[in-house]
Amino acid sequence: MHRIFAAIVAAGACASSLQAQTRPPVLAEPVLTLAEALGRAGASSPFQDVASAGVRAAEAQRRVAALRPNPSIVAETENVAGSGIYRGLRSSETTLGLALPLERGGKRQARMALADAQIGRAGIAAAIARADLRLRVTQAYVVGVAAQRRAAVARDQVGIAAEVLRAAKVRVQAGRASPLEEQRADVARLAAEGALERADRSAAVAATNLARLIGMPVGALDNSWFQQVDALGPLHTSGSTGTLIAAAARADLDTATAQVRLARSQRVPDLTLSASARRLEQTNDTAAVFGVSIPLTVFNGGRSAVAVADAQRDQSDALQRVALLDAEQDIATTQAEAANAATTARNATGPALAAAAEAARIARIGYREGKFGQLDLLDAERTLLDTRTAAIDALAAYHDARARLERLTAEAPIAKDTDR
Repeated sequence: MHRIFAAIVAAGACASSLQAQTRPPVLAEPVLTLAEALGRAGASSPFQDVASAGVRAAEAQRRVAALRPNPSIVAETENVAGSGIYRGLRSSETTLGLALPLERGGKRQARMALADAQIGRAGIAAAIARADLRLRVTQAYVVGVAAQRRAAVARDQVGIAAEVLRAAKVRVQAGRASPLEEQRADVARLAAEGALERADRSAAVAATNLARLIGMPVGALDNSWFQQVDALGPLHTSGSTGTLIAAAARADLDTATAQVRLARSQRVPDLTLSASARRLEQTNDTAAVFGVSIPLTVFNGGRSAVAVADAQRDQSDALQRVALLDAEQDIATTQAEAANAATTARNATGPALAAAAEAARIARIGYREGKFGQLDLLDAERTLLDTRTAAIDALAAYHDARARLERLTAEAPIAKDTDR
């Protein structure tokens, strides 16, 4: 019986080999790499449009801040519509002139300094948007390739379960096993098919989510990249002073400091100079009129506004220290998570996976030859499935932690000195 079964298996293998040789070659599906996905997302993502619009708005605000106050035309008529000699327009005095506000206390320079600080903050926000988009696309890519790997494992399990069912039927027909083994193998096959259906659905959702981010359909993903576990460098001990997080906190502090300067400049009252020409109706003469207007800071001297700006600057300073502390803690924690995930991934994809695969292979052969029971085979297959799943989970955790670490340690762009 053993010889007959071996001959059947060998004949099936030969037939499959001949069929594979005569079948026309199938073109491999193009693989979408992570670099290509990041490039596509950077070119078409609406998140980039939001960041660039913020920069343009800040630059437009700077142009507004540099503008001077508009002059005013002053026109008035006196001594009209009265009684006696002032009846009608006989004694009217018409004045027509121009009033020009003069800003004092450096208000214009303070507005421009605040606008410059806001432009710097908008540039940091744009860099943060790019880094966040990179993290988002990378995480979606990791989820997608992990889902495809899980679907492939589930598909392999369906084939293995079908093979186990065929072997169980042969054993039952030969009278070497109880019909219970065939029923148990059929249950395992149904469970494997259900797992495959769920895995395919998850892979389709992951691919759709990635396609939304990059603006193109997603097919096969780079499995070789997913398998790589690079050695991490030394722990990030230089602090977070050069990262985007620190740059954003500094930009917020610079903006708050500029707000203090602007509030202090508002305490200095402005002048309004006016020059007019007055026409006297009775004598038909013209005279010049000059004036100066100075507001009296009696009820609102601007001290409260300065106090508010000072408090907000102190708050920004404290928030900067908090942001740096949180960033350093997050960097250390994420780097440890990446290192631990790398260790787990190496173990799961290395000797542990090879041992589980070899044990399952031996159990299949032994079960077909009657040397092992079905429970031994199912246990070996379950161990292989758990090991392969753990390897995928470990690789996904490693790449996710690596992406988050790159986001936390992303360097801030160098500020450009430009003449505005």
